[in-house]
Amino acid sequence: MGTGKTTFIHALCEELGVSSAISSPTFAIINEYSSPVAGTIYHMDWYRLKSEEEAVNAGVEDCLHSGALCLVEWPGNAPGLLDETTFRVNLEILDPQTRRLFTGEAGSE
Repeated sequence: MGTGKTTFIHALCEELGVSSAISSPTFAIINEYSSPVAGTIYHMDWYRLKSEEEAVNAGVEDCLHSGALCLVEWPGNAPGLLDETTFRVNLEILDPQTRRLFTGEAGSE
């Protein structure tokens, strides 16, 4: 919590030209944005999901197989839905104003 996941996604979406409001889909699970650069973008927050079955029932799998860019917060809550082609960006808090971004498996959230 508080590492800057939504802030990172917000900045990425702005860079991709998303003009609509970009916010955390914590309660909606999935927000959909339109980008003139990337097309459809799905922003998902799996924090409240308790199982992969719950994620599938929420429509997550449809988004993942759509070919659209999918940005997922809390992927560790349904890891079986993501395959080896998933590009992972991890965030680590270094101090209250500084974050470290790195790729790979370490630091799952």
